[in-house]
Amino acid sequence: MQTPPFVHILLVDDHPLVRDGLRARLETIPHFEVVAEAGNAAEALEHAASKTIDLVLMDINLSGMNGIELTGRFNALYPEIAVLMLSMHDKAEYVMQAIQAGARGYVLKDAPAMDIITAIDAVMSGGIYYSAGLAKQLARPMPPALLLTPREREVLQCIATGKSNKHIARDMSLSVRTIETHRLNIKRKLGIEGQADLIRFALEQTQIR
Repeated sequence: MQTPPFVHILLVDDHPLVRDGLRARLETIPHFEVVAEAGNAAEALEHAASKTIDLVLMDINLSGMNGIELTGRFNALYPEIAVLMLSMHDKAEYVMQAIQAGARGYVLKDAPAMDIITAIDAVMSGGIYYSAGLAKQLARPMPPALLLTPREREVLQCIATGKSNKHIARDMSLSVRTIETHRLNIKRKLGIEGQADLIRFALEQTQIR
């Protein structure tokens, strides 16, 4: 049996007691380590800049910048860090906004404890995870391009022009590694495997626009 990858986790929630409970729950899992906690966006971004973080467990209700806005900031600055929403909000609009901001999953706070563990492992394996209670609300198909963040759509437009990762990185003032991560995230969200299929999709979206 393959050992799951080790995951360095940042908890972002404005309630210290909630963070304490999450930390206690997650650190019973051998391959999870909670490396930092944050109660607001500024603290979260500071930790991301100074620590090794693989995944952020993100609440929506934060003072100042909310969790969805912060997810968008993470996706723009640190696309290699996965964001998993953990929220009490079960409305489809929140889920869709989180996805468009770059979240790779959405788990309800009242879901079974095992859901969080399963979700983290699924996301870190390259998948997307939603609590079972959200299934009916997400049943309606969504146009593929709407699954992408604004930055990912910008990268997609550059891909349609035939630019290399190096040229895209230069034009967007980002690192080549960041562009590569955006490409991988786009392919994962759209269920695309090959580069040819990605370019074909990018060209189709450009023609639609």
